[in-house]
Amino acid sequence: MLIFRWIVLLLLVSGLLCFAMYIGTRDAAWRQRGLLIVKWTVIAALGFFAVLLLERMAMVL
Repeated sequence: MLIFRWIVLLLLVSGLLCFAMYIGTRDAAWRQRGLLIVKWTVIAALGFFAVLLLERMAMVL
């Protein structure tokens, strides 16, 4: 659990760094990289929390 949180945090920070590079260089490639990283990080986090929710529901039943 702790490892997953660190991975998500590092991915979000890397996305923010990509956006900072976009602001500094005005190169659209950095913006696209940042959006891609943030998008897949959010999708992975939602999937992780869905699995946690399903595990808790299985314990109740």
